[in-house]
Amino acid sequence: MVGGWRHYRFRSCWGLSAEPDVVYALLERAEEYPLWWPQVREVREIDGRRGSMRFRSVLPYELVVEAREARRDPAARVLEISMTGDLDGWARWTVLPGVAGTGSRAVFEQEVELRKPLLRRLGPVCRPFLVLNHTLMMRGGHRGLRSLLARGGGAKNAV
Repeated sequence: MVGGWRHYRFRSCWGLSAEPDVVYALLERAEEYPLWWPQVREVREIDGRRGSMRFRSVLPYELVVEAREARRDPAARVLEISMTGDLDGWARWTVLPGVAGTGSRAVFEQEVELRKPLLRRLGPVCRPFLVLNHTLMMRGGHRGLRSLLARGGGAKNAV
């Protein structure tokens, strides 16, 4: 495996009923993620292009990263950050039209190296649990964003 057991690569695709521009506008506002994504505990802006983020899913640990905007492309509907801290690497959202031209698909991709000392010490034994933890976190985010959209969240802020 490239990078060993500390290296993780994830990909999730969320089907959503809202149009791509509406979804992109919501995902662009990372400071609001804790309002609809339960596992994103805190997002704080440091300056216009950097912020800190704190996550916790099912397992009893938190991850804290500093995120820096790497790409913001409204025309292509791509948002990408680089991360340092408990995770080093990158994450990217790409918002595409939905299947058959209705709604949208929000594709999340992430490639990171685990840096949190406690989790590094626990070794490869934890890997399946960390992958499951990430899966549950993404499921919570998908559920939260669908619920927000069903309540009409984001419609007034679409571009």
